[in-house]
Amino acid sequence: MILAAGFGTRLGTLGRARPKPMLPVVGAPLVRWAVLWLRHHGIREIVVNLHHHGDQIENELGDGSRWGVAIVYSRELGQILGTGGGLRQARPLLDDGHQGPIVVMNGKILMDLELGEVVAAHRSDGAEATMVLRPDADAERWGSFAVAEDRRVVAMLGRAPPPGAPPAVRDGLMFTGVHVIQPSFIDRVPSEGEQCIVRTAYRGCFDEGERLRAHVTERYWWEHSTESRYLQGVCNALDGMVSLPFAEGFVRGVSDQARIDPSAAIVDPVWIGPGVHVAAGARVGPHVQLEPGVSVGPGARVRRAVVWAGEVSGELTDAVVAHATP
Repeated sequence: MILAAGFGTRLGTLGRARPKPMLPVVGAPLVRWAVLWLRHHGIREIVVNLHHHGDQIENELGDGSRWGVAIVYSRELGQILGTGGGLRQARPLLDDGHQGPIVVMNGKILMDLELGEVVAAHRSDGAEATMVLRPDADAERWGSFAVAEDRRVVAMLGRAPPPGAPPAVRDGLMFTGVHVIQPSFIDRVPSEGEQCIVRTAYRGCFDEGERLRAHVTERYWWEHSTESRYLQGVCNALDGMVSLPFAEGFVRGVSDQARIDPSAAIVDPVWIGPGVHVAAGARVGPHVQLEPGVSVGPGARVRRAVVWAGEVSGELTDAVVAHATP
């Protein structure tokens, strides 16, 4: 399941135009990267929950047949249901009666985690839920976790370890928004209203002490919740910090369908899409992503920026622009 129903409030005006999973990063929106990553790891049946601008996500993904997967949607009408409530509503689409594990991920992230390792550990541990955690200097600010040698979660959001818990060997860990769960885990979510999966199902499972496990990763992971984090995420991808072997097209460079004036300067790394026009004397890069159809005017200077549409003139630095105008 891809969780894609958030409001995108922290994105400001960008979030009013698009939901976070539709933010483009080097050739594809985040939600398509999520589908490609899941398919790369052998998953063929995907549920996506929708709320804010959900039509954009559905129009982007369709039924998934173009990628050889089957995608269905859980539409949250009226009240948004949160990470727990969204799973609760989608359970009939997720549980095939065989009690197989369900992979859940947030639609606003890009990563190169080896999912097979997580699923294998989840199965061997007999876990009810396995959280993917990562070390983070700000873990205490967002909610810290600690893990024992046997992968058991022994500290969570300031709660005391359950009775008999083994000592922690890793702490200062943060939840990535990726987890593997058994269908029965969803029963721990309260039956009504907006619910957080961590503060309901995970808290209850933690307090019982046995069947909550973690997989700790130090591989690339990035979430794109604010304009500055989105821009940095694009720069990270342009710098090759994330491995994307499942990419459908180029992830750095200039489309052969772009028009670049011979007197313009392109400074790598960049992602310049088809139909882009860079006029005489312009300088583009480094760390620039120009979406299909964007124009860069004569003599313009663009660096460390993302432009979704329109024409750029003058200087543009450290910015994300939904629609540029002269």
